Amino acid sequence: MTDVPKTLREMFYERERSTLSPKAFLCENTRGRDNPIPECVNRTEFQRDRDRILHSKSFRRLMHKTQVYLFPSDEHYRTRLTHTLEVTQIARIIARALMLNEDLCEAAALGHDLGHTPFGHAGETVMQMCYSADFTHYKQSLRVVEKLEKNGAGLNLTWEVRDAIVNHTGEHLASTLEGVIIKYADRIAYINHDIDDSFRAGIITPNDIPADIRDILGESHSERINRMVSSVIEGSRDLNEIKMTDEVGDATKRLRTFLFERVYYNPKAKKEEVKAMQLLRNLFDYFIKYPNKMPEFYYNNTKYEPVERCVCDYVSGMTDRYAIDLYKDLFIPHVWETPINSD
Repeated sequence: MTDVPKTLREMFYERERSTLSPKAFLCENTRGRDNPIPECVNRTEFQRDRDRILHSKSFRRLMHKTQVYLFPSDEHYRTRLTHTLEVTQIARIIARALMLNEDLCEAAALGHDLGHTPFGHAGETVMQMCYSADFTHYKQSLRVVEKLEKNGAGLNLTWEVRDAIVNHTGEHLASTLEGVIIKYADRIAYINHDIDDSFRAGIITPNDIPADIRDILGESHSERINRMVSSVIEGSRDLNEIKMTDEVGDATKRLRTFLFERVYYNPKAKKEEVKAMQLLRNLFDYFIKYPNKMPEFYYNNTKYEPVERCVCDYVSGMTDRYAIDLYKDLFIPHVWETPINSD
């Protein structure tokens, strides 16, 4: 009797079983999707999640969302999209070294910031002021993939990817080791690229970083990332938990504190944030008053959910550029132009 040829998906499952750590989360064990769909012969479910995120509108919008520095003229500053790509690469390196599931890490990392607001964390603060103190970008990321993408259908991602997305920051940990990796990869990425961008902006210099931290983490961008990534790999070898080694973990926390003191709360770095926050507040108030002026999808949602919730979804999903252009259109008078063929 001739054996039935295996599909690529079945071959991938076999590879996971034979090559990954016993503590890795195997794709074949997924809790699945809220809305079951036929299996793909060429991809695992986590690979499909990755592709669904990559092809989503919210992923493309990350290209024009602030990381730290608002709409800089220098194109070498990070955006929310380049941040996401750096997180993804770091997560995959750690997962590969620990023999965990790279596909799960990749999908979760690509989707972890889909709900981030325009103008970085300044926008998140505005949503907390205008909508709810409980608003966070990670909860909004979950809402994007479950309820907002594809005109309300959502991306219908697997449970494990959604769990990793909503738990990539904050007090809670993801249920999988792969999901916890995203929390570390996110922190390693933003600490280091925010330092690099702050050097470029002239906000700090390399010598401003305390010498004892530099002695542990290294002097250069690549040295710091390599030291932190290696620390996670070394500290997590037994796979009882994902963690950094004590010395590097402590130095990383102190470097993060340094960033808050010298960069994130620096008046020079954040001088435009007050304007950005007022812009978003004005947009939010306008659409609360005139919800019918929102795009049809968000306006139609007001039939089923509070207006404030729908306005939050609309405004928090904007890019920096879209918010600025919309504000100009709504609140800045247009110059009158006489038609060319007028007498």
